[in-house]
Amino acid sequence: MNRTEFVIVTVIVLTAAFALGWFVNWLIHRFTRVTQADLGELERMAQALHEAEETRDQAIAYIQQRDEEVGREMAQVQAELRAAMDGLRGARHEAETLRQQLDGHDR
Repeated sequence: MNRTEFVIVTVIVLTAAFALGWFVNWLIHRFTRVTQADLGELERMAQALHEAEETRDQAIAYIQQRDEEVGREMAQVQAELRAAMDGLRGARHEAETLRQQLDGHDR
């Protein structure tokens, strides 16, 4: 094989390698490219996720508000219960005192 034949064979091999590489690259991009439908679907999913996060944040805020309200109501009910128990204790003591006075008069 002389020098000219070698150059021609080398050019043919390199051209074939370039063509094959270009074709494989085109195939890969053809099968992996994102279509407008896919982009639209991704946009809809992102919007749905955003709405779900807003709904979650609103639910958390509502739960925290209700928790604070229930805590205040519970504290108020406990204070009323303590007051009622103190009043009942005083009434029992007064009833016991009156009973003792009545028992003392009967004798």
